[in-house]
Amino acid sequence: MSGTSSRQSPPTRPRWRAGLLALALACAPVAATFAAEADPDAAPLQARLRNLDLDPQRNTLAAYERLQARQAVEALAAAKRKQRPQALQVARLRVETAEVAVRGELARTELQRLELERGELLVEASRRDAERARAEAERLRIEAQIQAEEAARLREAIAQEAQAREDAEGILDTVAGAEAEKLRAARELEAELARKEAELAAGGPVSPPKPKPVAGKPKPKPKPKPTR
Repeated sequence: MSGTSSRQSPPTRPRWRAGLLALALACAPVAATFAAEADPDAAPLQARLRNLDLDPQRNTLAAYERLQARQAVEALAAAKRKQRPQALQVARLRVETAEVAVRGELARTELQRLELERGELLVEASRRDAERARAEAERLRIEAQIQAEEAARLREAIAQEAQAREDAEGILDTVAGAEAEKLRAARELEAELARKEAELAAGGPVSPPKPKPVAGKPKPKPKPKPTR
């Protein structure tokens, strides 16, 4: 051997030991679960956690709180006699906390669903209100249009009636004037015939009667005869 001593490399760990360690770590939760189920104090708590895990509506809620509760139950199953009272109290509190957290998240999820449904209902109600308002506005518009057309027809009928009345009155005035003229001419003719009959009866011409003076008017003064 040379003066410088060479260091020997540490012996390598066999591969089968590493595989055994990994298998032990993988089986540790299962073993802890079996131990918890065998423990009379941990079994009810483990059953409550299992109910949360088996419920499809709750098995995805409060994952952190359920993990803490599961670890507390496993610690209870592995605790020594002196540590069991405190471990039992912690495990119970952790399980109750997990259940409360699950119920809280479930309530929040339900609240969000209800709020979403309420929003959809409000939108639908607003849409229906808008449709009703549009329908009411259209009905009022049609009613106003009908009333306006009816008023226009009434005004036109009144105007036509007034024009017809005016035309009738004009015709009546014309007819009355013509009848009065005919009556006056007939009276003049009758007077002329009476005068001629009187002339024939008297054997000479008869002067026509002088018109009577109208009451209220002064008699005209005779004109003086011119002197030569």
